[in-house]
Amino acid sequence: MSELTPYICVNDSRAAIDWYRDVLGAELTVEPIVMDDGAVGHCELSVGGARWMMSDAFASADVAPPDPRRGACVTLHLGVDDVDLVAARVVASGQTLARGPEDTPGVGRVAVFRDPFGHRWFLNQPLPAAG
Repeated sequence: MSELTPYICVNDSRAAIDWYRDVLGAELTVEPIVMDDGAVGHCELSVGGARWMMSDAFASADVAPPDPRRGACVTLHLGVDDVDLVAARVVASGQTLARGPEDTPGVGRVAVFRDPFGHRWFLNQPLPAAG
């Protein structure tokens, strides 16, 4: 079996955990492993079974968060039950939607945003079958 799990880096894992819980409804599935310097070396979160790993920056391992002055090189695609609800929480948290919520034929209901930690997210909800 193959599996691809994103491993993202942020400037403040503790704040990111709170934001992802409050806004995306994430569950912390692996408690933070805290390094000697106080940085979070590893934790894991999930939304509806879709999981990702996360850490703070580590210069010694050449791991850094996204540079907000540049475009995103990766987009995290997250299937949710209610794009409008999650998008409303994103906006209420102070973030701006880059797209949507809108219906896209063949794709579903979508919204796109960048979280406060620099990561670009694509929310997707299947549209009801026509008929």
